[in-house]
Amino acid sequence: MEFLVLGSLEIITDGGKTILLGVSKISQVLALLVARAGEVVSVDTLVEELWGDRPPKSALTTLQTYVYHARRMFAQNQLTEPERNVLLTRPPGYLLDASVDETDASQFQRLLRQGSESFQAERWEEASDQLRAALALFRGPAFASVNQGAVLAAHAANLEELRTRAIELRIEAQARLGRHREMVPELQSLVIARPLNEWFYGQLMVALHRCGRRAEALEVYQRLRRVVRDELGVEPTAEIQRLHRVMLEPVPQRGPEAADDFRELRIAYGLEDRLVELGAAPR
Repeated sequence: MEFLVLGSLEIITDGGKTILLGVSKISQVLALLVARAGEVVSVDTLVEELWGDRPPKSALTTLQTYVYHARRMFAQNQLTEPERNVLLTRPPGYLLDASVDETDASQFQRLLRQGSESFQAERWEEASDQLRAALALFRGPAFASVNQGAVLAAHAANLEELRTRAIELRIEAQARLGRHREMVPELQSLVIARPLNEWFYGQLMVALHRCGRRAEALEVYQRLRRVVRDELGVEPTAEIQRLHRVMLEPVPQRGPEAADDFRELRIAYGLEDRLVELGAAPR
């Protein structure tokens, strides 16, 4: 059995049957238990998730009813063997007894750790493959089909931050492999999907510039400048402005694509500091 939360909330049976869970309170309880699979989630935390700071007087009894119906759903759909109880009562709350390989969120975080380790060891191809596998687990925003209270929303936000980190690491790994042309389409999609993420704009500018498409790289800067001025009333970051100034200068005779120039150009672009943040300072 597998619990999926990186998109809509689903359960995949051992026989391959998919059970799609809707927007009920029962699904909300299950989503939080899956998010913290293998850990005891207190009654207080579940009540906060379901009703915030205004729980009804019957909150405890109602929560127990939701758990009862969740267990009944497991039994009716024959999701587990009769001798295995997945949803356990464990003071001060409940625990979903699922292994790491039974939740896609846990699989994603494991692959992200492996990709980060490969990245730090400068095994760029391996890192790229592991991070691609991690990102492929996302079918949409986490818990997309479930109503989210404050607790579940925090889990969703954390997963989205980890997803962004995985994207950044994979882009850096691709850059280290010199696959700038292959990066351009994805980066163009990313700046559309995340129009206020200036790092993605910077990477797109670098990729275009290293493909000999300097005019397009400069157009990307102007697009970013319009977005941040219209949305935030500010100018692009100092790093992006420095990148823009460098691109306005005459192209070196050897060309920006020369391998020996790679780190020097990145330093000029102000992107090496970001690489250190991602966990792999260049040598």
